[in-house]
Amino acid sequence: MKIGSGTGSGAGIRRRGCSCTKDDFLPEESFKSFNNYVAALMQTPTRFMDRILTRSGDQAELEVKTRSQNDMKKTLTWWDLMWFGMGAVIGAGIFVLTGLEARDDAGPAVVLSYVVSGVSAMLSVFCYTEFAVEIPVAGGSFAYLRVELGDFMAFIAAGNILLEYVIGGAAVARTWTSYFATLCNHQAEDFRITAHGLAHGYNQLDPIAVGVIIIICIIAVLSTKGSSRLNYIASVVHVLVILFIIIAGLIKADTKNYIQFAPNGARGIFKASAVLFFAYVGFDAVSTMAEETKNPARDIPIGLVGSMAITTTLYCLMAITLCLMQDYRTINVDAPFSVAFEKVGMKWAKYVVAAGALKGMTSVLLVGAVGQARYLTHIARTHMMPPWFANVDAKTGTPVNATIVMLFATAVIAFFTSLGILSNLLSISTLFIFMLVAVALLVRRYYVSGVTTPANRNKLIMCLLLIIGSSIATATYWGLSEKGWIGYCITAPIWLLATISLWAFVPHARDPKLWGVPLVPWLPSASIAINIFLLGSIDKDSFIRFAVWTCFLLIYYFFFGLHASYDTAKEFDGQKVENSVQWRKIEEGNVSYVTNSELGGVAGNDATIAPSS
Repeated sequence: MKIGSGTGSGAGIRRRGCSCTKDDFLPEESFKSFNNYVAALMQTPTRFMDRILTRSGDQAELEVKTRSQNDMKKTLTWWDLMWFGMGAVIGAGIFVLTGLEARDDAGPAVVLSYVVSGVSAMLSVFCYTEFAVEIPVAGGSFAYLRVELGDFMAFIAAGNILLEYVIGGAAVARTWTSYFATLCNHQAEDFRITAHGLAHGYNQLDPIAVGVIIIICIIAVLSTKGSSRLNYIASVVHVLVILFIIIAGLIKADTKNYIQFAPNGARGIFKASAVLFFAYVGFDAVSTMAEETKNPARDIPIGLVGSMAITTTLYCLMAITLCLMQDYRTINVDAPFSVAFEKVGMKWAKYVVAAGALKGMTSVLLVGAVGQARYLTHIARTHMMPPWFANVDAKTGTPVNATIVMLFATAVIAFFTSLGILSNLLSISTLFIFMLVAVALLVRRYYVSGVTTPANRNKLIMCLLLIIGSSIATATYWGLSEKGWIGYCITAPIWLLATISLWAFVPHARDPKLWGVPLVPWLPSASIAINIFLLGSIDKDSFIRFAVWTCFLLIYYFFFGLHASYDTAKEFDGQKVENSVQWRKIEEGNVSYVTNSELGGVAGNDATIAPSS
C-alpha cells in the first residue's frame, strides 16, 4: 500500500492574516444561533456540575497545544530561566515598596517582612516546579489547577492570574515613570497629567508608562529567545547595580537608624509582608515557559529555585542597606534608594541607582508580557476564553494576539491607577492563586481516580478542609483581634493535627516521575497557611475590589465561558472516540485515509496508513 499526504480539513487549514469573524471568538455549537444559546443557558446547572466534577489529565493538557495552529519554539535552557526568574521579580517591589512599607508599617524590620514573603514565595516555587516539570505547557497554574481541581476552580484562578499580570505590569510601568523622573531631576508628577474630574488614586494620568508598554509589546511579539537575550543583558546590569547599592550603601551605614527596629511590632511586620509579596510576583511567569524549554525536568527546577534563592537574598540585603542609610521615618516613597544616596552626600549615585532600577523594571515588564500572553494562550485553548487568543504566529513562534490584548489592558490600567491601589489588589490575587496551587499539589499526591479508595478520599477531603479552615480562622483572628492570642491556641493545633493526619493516615496515590516537592504534605500545607495568613493583613478596600472582579468573572463564566468550554470538551471527547475507532479499523486491516486533524494532531502529516503485515 502507498503512503500519501493530503490537505487535511478543519484545524488542518491555516488561515492567513488577521481573522475577525464571529467564529474566531465564539465558534462553539452553543453560539451558532440564538435558539442554541437559549438551549445552552437552560442547561447551565447540568453543564456547571459537569465542569466541576470533570478534571483534565496531564496528557489532555499536552494535547490541547495542537489548537494553537503552530508550536512554540523550544529554545530556553536553565540559564535562560534563571535570568528570566530574576528579571521577572526584581523590579518595582524592591525599588519602591521597600521604602513605603519601611516608613509606614515595619520600620527597619522590613527585612523580616521580606523573609516572611520570601519563605512563602519559595514554598510556592516548589509547588509550581513539580507541576511545570510534569505538565510542561504554557498554561502555568491554570493548567495545573484544571488537572487537579477541575475547570471551574481553574477558571476563577485564571481570571485572577490575568488580573495579576495586568495590575503587576501597570504598577511597574508607573514606577518606571517615577525613576525616569529621578534620572531627569524631576518629580514623578511633572511627567503625569492631573485629571481633576477623576477620583483620587485614578486622576494622575501617565503617558510615559503607556509608551514603555508599547515598546515592550513589540519586543515580546518578535521572539521569545530574543526577549530572553534582552532580559539577560538588562538583568546582568541590574544585578551589578544592586551590588553597588549594597556595598556603597553599607559604607554610609549608621547603626543609630536601627535603634527603633520594629516600631509597630509583629503586626507592622506582617502587614508589610502582605504588601511586599508584590515584590516576589512574577516568578510564576517562568513556569509558563515550560513549553519552550529544552529539558523541563532539569531546567525548570534549577531556573525557578535558583532565581528565587538569589532574589530573596538580594532583597534582604537591600532592605538592610536602605534602613541603615536613612531614618525610616524620612524615607522617600517614590524613589527611596536614589534619594537615600542623595541624603548621605552621594548625589551622583542616585543616577546610577535610577538607571539600574529602570533596567530592572524593563526586565520585569518584558518577562511579565511573555508570561501573561502564554497564560491567556493556554486558557483560550480550552475555549474558556475566545480561541482567537490561542493562535501562535508561524514565523515568530509567539502568541501575538494574546500579547497585544494583554498589554493593551495593562496600558489602560497604568494610564489611570496609582501604585498603592495596584499593589494591594495584586497581592490578594497572587496569594489566592499560590494557595490554590498548594492545594492542587496535595490533591495530586494523595488522590488518583480509580486508585484512591473512597475512605482515603474522604480522609483527604477532611484534612484539606481542616488545613484551609484553620488557616482562614487564624488569618481572620489576626485581622480582627489586635492583642488577642487565645484564638491561635485553637487554630494552630488544628492545622498541625490536620497535617499530621494527612501524613500518617492517607497513603500517597501518586509519586512524581521526574522531580518532586520534598517533605509532602508539610511544605504544601505550610504554603497554604502562610498565604492565607498574609491575606489577613490586607486592607478591606482591596478585598472589595477583589470581590467585584470575581463577580465579573462569574457573570462571564456562566454566560459564555462555561458553555464554550463544555462544547469544546465534549467535541474533544468525541474526537478521541472517533480516533479510537479509526485506529481499530486500521489495526483490523481496513486501510483508511486519515488526516492529521482527525487523529487529533498526533501525526506529523496527513497520511494513508497501511495495515501491519
